[in-house]
Amino acid sequence: MAATIKDIAKKTGLGLATISKYLNGGNVLEENKIAIEEAIRILDFRVNEFARGLKTSKSKTIGVVIPELSNLFFTSIITIIEDILRQNGYGILVCDCRTDEKLEYEATEFLVNKMVDGIICMPVSRDGAHLKLPLSKGIPVVLIDRNVEGLNVDAVLVDNVSASEAAVEYLIDHGHREIGIICGPSDIFTSHQRQLGYTQAFVKKGIFPKQGLVKYGEYTVESGYESLKQLVMENEKLSAIFVTNYELTLGAIIAINELGIKVPEQLSLIGFDNMHLAQVVKPRLTIISQPIQKIAENVAHIMLKRLVQDKYDEAKIVNLSTELIIGESVLYKHI
Repeated sequence: MAATIKDIAKKTGLGLATISKYLNGGNVLEENKIAIEEAIRILDFRVNEFARGLKTSKSKTIGVVIPELSNLFFTSIITIIEDILRQNGYGILVCDCRTDEKLEYEATEFLVNKMVDGIICMPVSRDGAHLKLPLSKGIPVVLIDRNVEGLNVDAVLVDNVSASEAAVEYLIDHGHREIGIICGPSDIFTSHQRQLGYTQAFVKKGIFPKQGLVKYGEYTVESGYESLKQLVMENEKLSAIFVTNYELTLGAIIAINELGIKVPEQLSLIGFDNMHLAQVVKPRLTIISQPIQKIAENVAHIMLKRLVQDKYDEAKIVNLSTELIIGESVLYKHI
């Protein structure tokens, strides 16, 4: 038979109020804390989180809605967030909405009905309609990677404009002018920001980017593969490509290998987001590296702070910088 709080009281000689206070995260005398923890260990006591949730209206669970569980960037961040939240007594419930706005709305509604204490989201919808329900119920929301205009919610972002600008400027400084870019969906905040940085890099250098060098697609290996082939076939003077996502980069590399294109002799390439891929590919890939650890830590700590606040103040927007890691996949092109 499972041990109860009364068994702990009998074992320690302490009152139920003191034990309950400790179990619910309150401060008790150090000697009482030691006695309770020892009794919990001996009795193999387990907190009934469901019953406690009904009593306190707190589930000690954070809901997470992401576009694709197969996306390495998303899963890497969620893994770190889960570690931090678990260390602070919270579990997570992850929903994959498959980059579908309807599924995203349903997933958010499901999490609200499960009485999650907070929601972490990488939004698919541009207007954030799915977030209005949790916000109306006072459930804190923290966004990752993508902001939603018009909503006063916390967000941890990467300076995608500067990231893209730095990559394209590097290519321009190496003599390239016919530079293609492979982006994610055109209506996604992140994708739009990276395309904007691409354009700004040309403008900054006093150059007008040529038409037909921007490809939009899904954040998938298949999309990267097809986009690379289209860019090469449609632009015979193409000398460099910047790929703006890990899965897209992987797909582009597969297409390059299949077409027998030599990097960087025939095509210079800058990829995105994975140091292991950069080191495995020959020649070593030049990439934009995102601060995954910092993104995850900021998201988790902002959420933890919101969970203990009595009132919601102005949204906290964190903008983190990326780093251009120089490899051997860009060749200097004499103009």
